[in-house]
Amino acid sequence: MSDTAEQTQDAHGQADEEELEPVSEADRRVRRRQRRIAALRSADRALARLGVLGTLRDRLALLDAAPEVYDLDEDSDMYGNGVVEALEEKVAGLLGTEAAAFFPTGTMAQQVALRCWAGRTGSPAVALHGLSHPEMHERNAFSQVSGLRPVRVTSEPRLPTADEVRDLDEPFGTLMLELPLRDAGFVLPSWEELTELVAAAREREAVVHVDGARLWESTVHFDRPLAEIAGLADSVYVSFYKSLDGYGGAALAGPRTLIEEAKAWRHRYGGTLFQQFPTALAALIGLERELPRLPEYVVHARVVAEELRAGFEDAGVPWARVHPEVPHTHDFQVWLPYEVDVVSEAAIRQAEETRTVLFGNPWEARGPGLACTEVYVRAAALEWTRDDVRSAVADFVSRLAGPR
Repeated sequence: MSDTAEQTQDAHGQADEEELEPVSEADRRVRRRQRRIAALRSADRALARLGVLGTLRDRLALLDAAPEVYDLDEDSDMYGNGVVEALEEKVAGLLGTEAAAFFPTGTMAQQVALRCWAGRTGSPAVALHGLSHPEMHERNAFSQVSGLRPVRVTSEPRLPTADEVRDLDEPFGTLMLELPLRDAGFVLPSWEELTELVAAAREREAVVHVDGARLWESTVHFDRPLAEIAGLADSVYVSFYKSLDGYGGAALAGPRTLIEEAKAWRHRYGGTLFQQFPTALAALIGLERELPRLPEYVVHARVVAEELRAGFEDAGVPWARVHPEVPHTHDFQVWLPYEVDVVSEAAIRQAEETRTVLFGNPWEARGPGLACTEVYVRAAALEWTRDDVRSAVADFVSRLAGPR
């Protein structure tokens, strides 16, 4: 989510009288982001402390745990062997697939997966959601790079239905499902809906690929282990930084023959890097440390969401929405009836003045006088009680001013 246009204000929301030269919108966005991150770093309390927002020293400290997950007296990796192979084997075991391949980015992993499936099915058409990552964030990479043709099943803020897949008015070789669907609010279907979706694709003789960048935290909602969830699909992509707090990287998991072909395409796409041991080690640390805790975060996210709703109601905000009402993962959206500049400044001022970060992510305009942000619940949030959330909401609302 990108930062929205910001007001030219100092830490207390007042115009900077010393600023004589006009400031561009880009500069304003940068300044707002800098204030937000600085406040988050110095805060005593936050719902999430993402490693990516730390300093280089903070990030390098993650590797202090490397001896816990891999023998550092082993040879270093070269072009995908060693620790990278160990990571691939670990992921395949967790997802219950025959094999897995490490990729430097999720975009590349999915490009390769869908290209391979297009060759096998004989169809370049990929049925997907209009809010899925390739449609929203990859600059038409499917068509521009891989010669694939996206076919939108729906653009509604939910997963497609089985009937929509069955009734799609043109053929397709692959159905891609993003689980959870981030831009719709980190939403997931029910287990029954998911199995029906997959069955509908099979009826059309299509394969199913899961964009599982955040699949790791879906087990609570589905009440199923990872391997059973991944087992519904023909291939699955997972990320190592979105929930596991690694340095980056991704894996594609599926049948061994598909993964061997994918590794060939990985080389062609420039993804077989000389050495990847820092990223691979960080991923292994994330799998060891964060993966077992994700269910706890999801459960607590539901508590946070409940108290946010109640807090806004108690504070007299005329309309506020937490979406989904009961979060499907440990991430969700909050919508408020204010201009983006108003809520952004209130959130940053609260963090700066109270050292408590309730809303640590940027806000986006979703219509006139309507703003939306994402709320992440991680280990830091486990220290928050219900009263803590309710009190922080009241303080935040007291800082809001301007048109609704």
